[in-house]
Amino acid sequence: MFYGALPIHFELAKQLRNHQTEAETFLWNHLSSIEGVRFKRQHPILYFIADFYCHKAKLIVEVDGGYHTISEQYLYDKNRDNELTELGLKVIRFTNEQVLFEIEKTLKEIEHEVKKRISLPFNGE
Repeated sequence: MFYGALPIHFELAKQLRNHQTEAETFLWNHLSSIEGVRFKRQHPILYFIADFYCHKAKLIVEVDGGYHTISEQYLYDKNRDNELTELGLKVIRFTNEQVLFEIEKTLKEIEHEVKKRISLPFNGE
């Protein structure tokens, strides 16, 4: 679902897919290991672009670089997450470092959230 995204957002998403960060590329290469769901990368929702989106679980996964700790960006992210939550979506965030250096833990957290949201058994439980 695109929840009213405009054509310009689709073009921006295409550009972002062609210029992913190292952490985004790394996570993208591992997301297929989560069984039963499919993720899309750089997916337009409203006037936002989600790093990764799983429609079946209504789950957004964001990979945040260092600038997300700046107070203005943090507030923007919080407001953005609130808007997306109002649509029934869940947003979970990981830092670049978590993705690059703790990929197994990161994937387990994503899988747990996916299974919880679509009521499937979770392998780690």
